[in-house]
Amino acid sequence: MTVEVGAILLAGGRASRVGGAAKPLFEVGGMTLLARAVAAVAAAGAAPITIVGEVQPVSGDVDWVREEPPFGGPAAATVAALTEWAARGGGPEWMFLLACDLPRADAVVARLRDDVPVLPDDSDGLCLADESGRPQWLSGLYRTSAVRSAASMLPDAGRDAPARALFHDLQLAVVRAAPGVVEDIDTWEDLTRARARAADEEES
Repeated sequence: MTVEVGAILLAGGRASRVGGAAKPLFEVGGMTLLARAVAAVAAAGAAPITIVGEVQPVSGDVDWVREEPPFGGPAAATVAALTEWAARGGGPEWMFLLACDLPRADAVVARLRDDVPVLPDDSDGLCLADESGRPQWLSGLYRTSAVRSAASMLPDAGRDAPARALFHDLQLAVVRAAPGVVEDIDTWEDLTRARARAADEEES
């Protein structure tokens, strides 16, 4: 990638469908989901890499922030990271925005990285869509200034707002990902499937 890019990784959800377990620390293919996300954006040259959530074990040059109050949702978490970037001088031109429950974060980042150079000059970014065509806002690469502007319009710093509240007025490309690429882990069954897929890929 030839553009200046950072990354915001969201790792602070309630994970209520897995009993409040720390989903970013689930291991798939010998790596935690958090480590996979950090490695994926680091390989794409992202800096800074800001993780929103409680501090958890992970290697790499990362920063940690937390939305206040905690568990304010993905929009509030994104606002918290953008606020931290602004306090340090504004942040990079572009930003990956990823949830930390993506077992194929590397494939997500690779697709985003490959597509952004061909976007129109007035584009605010792109996000991947699942097989049904539904946008997955937390698998995206966005122009930081556009997201910051949208964030400034949200009441209460985005608390309890859905992720789409940041993006519905932006000029975005939505690109359908290959099957399975944007599948996340919400349940124990999802985790079992992701581990089985990783094992099959390792054997092939």
